[in-house]
Amino acid sequence: MYKVTLLLLLAATALACSPQHRDPASAPGPGSARDSLTTELDSIRRSGEINGFGVAMVDDRGVLYSQGFGVADRETGEAYTEHTLQHIASVSKTLIGIALMKVAEMGKLELDDPIGKYLPFRVVNPNFPDEAITVRHLATHTSGINDTEQYMKRAWIITEGQDLTGIRTDYPAQQLNLPEKDIPMADYLKDYLEPEGEYYQSDNYTGFAPGERYNYSNIGATLCALIIERVSGQPFDRFTKEHILAPLGMSATGWSLEAVDVKRHSRLYRNDHSVLPFYTAITYPDGMLISSSSDMAKYLAELIKGYTGEGKLLSRNSYAELFRPQLSEVNFASRDAGNPYNEDYDPAIFIGHSGQGYVGHSGGDAGVGTWMFFDKETENGRYIVINTDFGGDERAKELEYYAIWDLMNEYFDRLRAQRRADQ
Repeated sequence: MYKVTLLLLLAATALACSPQHRDPASAPGPGSARDSLTTELDSIRRSGEINGFGVAMVDDRGVLYSQGFGVADRETGEAYTEHTLQHIASVSKTLIGIALMKVAEMGKLELDDPIGKYLPFRVVNPNFPDEAITVRHLATHTSGINDTEQYMKRAWIITEGQDLTGIRTDYPAQQLNLPEKDIPMADYLKDYLEPEGEYYQSDNYTGFAPGERYNYSNIGATLCALIIERVSGQPFDRFTKEHILAPLGMSATGWSLEAVDVKRHSRLYRNDHSVLPFYTAITYPDGMLISSSSDMAKYLAELIKGYTGEGKLLSRNSYAELFRPQLSEVNFASRDAGNPYNEDYDPAIFIGHSGQGYVGHSGGDAGVGTWMFFDKETENGRYIVINTDFGGDERAKELEYYAIWDLMNEYFDRLRAQRRADQ
């Protein structure tokens, strides 16, 4: 939800320090590839600071590996497994993209429709009052809608029965709020986007015309989810369960604690290992999907199949549009072509392409870091979710995160060979 930009900025340093080019003589010996990978990943976990994490590796044929490491609860010692649940931050937005293409397939809207056609309130950039914002602008983060402190300090709500005693509530600007601050998503968006609204301020919109400049917007993503609700006639969580989660067999996944088995939910931790209260968000579609690495493996496998024209959630044409790069150089102030895992380099529909051939999305919230990408050439996909935020110790966490990522990359061929041997 709140993008982990430091994760991207430190990529070059972390990659240089990763085990990606180890001497073949030091590679794991004979035996189960899954067991060897598990041993090596657990070794990274034991030498690092992350409390618990889950990983998944997939290809165009399905799931190769999913596993959890460390602890989901430091107090009880409960293990973090492939079935442990936690919310996945901004990777959730990729489901907005799938849902958007689904309602377009159903003839409910077109991507280039003005959003005013579907909203009960007016959304206009006051700097460009005659320029219509379209659905495509929302989906490519070019709407001109900006995330300000009215988002960072207002959107997140702790769940009932908890308080904020002794909790540092910022991450570093993401503030957690008491349950009485919760309001309906549509009401919040109206108050944020209309000039008469309680949360309106002049910099809620940028100085760029709709479609002109890429500017990552959580508010814009949530507004797109509201449009999906209105044209489908279903709440966003119900629509995505029917058209994404259920068809993929993601039975453990949901958008709220009430929709999942809360006993399997990991605790979330600051970098000093202090525990955070459970929380949700008024703008839940932009980052509050709760899932496991096991379920996310199914989802990532479907994305790869969709990219290759074999997905089952959308038609071949809809998937082609979902993954099609939508912008050009003129839409950016600057871009980092050297970062392999930066979806902001070449955005598609709520998913993106890096300058190095990867497709996917990353995310970060208080106590959460996620990364989901696949390689367009090899069709290998990797997913990582952690239950510990980076806090003020970004460099150490980044090196640990990239070490996990690059170690996984070394095992795709061995895991495929093991799958063939097991068949």
